[in-house]
Amino acid sequence: MNDTAATSPTPEPAEAPHYQEPGVLTRKVFNGLVALATRAGVSVLGSRVLEVRGRVSGEPRRTPVNLLTLDGRGYLVSPRGHSQWVRNARAAGGELDLLLGRSRSRYRATELTDDEKVPVLRAYLRRWKAEVGVFFGGVGPDSTDEELAAIAPRHPAFVLEKIG
Repeated sequence: MNDTAATSPTPEPAEAPHYQEPGVLTRKVFNGLVALATRAGVSVLGSRVLEVRGRVSGEPRRTPVNLLTLDGRGYLVSPRGHSQWVRNARAAGGELDLLLGRSRSRYRATELTDDEKVPVLRAYLRRWKAEVGVFFGGVGPDSTDEELAAIAPRHPAFVLEKIG
């Protein structure tokens, strides 16, 4: 038996989707305070509470997000990468609610291609760089289109269409 014929090269493992998990302080304190203010009807720099059906439990899951408005359309960007809310939104076919106080708006979120993300990421960083810039590896609102395109695969972004 020929050893070279019996073996084949092992394919390189695909890179796991980027995700930077929040620390305890962010998870237990900061997100809780923003969510509390938002549920009370106070938007902190455009904050909303996103509610989406959990992909495993089927139960509603809530997390604070920044709602970006650009050219009259709403967008959600995940600065930490392929987060739980992103995975849940994908599994729910993009159906999600955004909450502000007692107001609830239903949306269908459509994921943007990496090329479509460049102006959205630029606007997002212009608005919230002080809050989330650390997650973008030194890329900011004044970076080139090429630099923004290079990080786009690490940051899911969705355009929102109101459905209810």
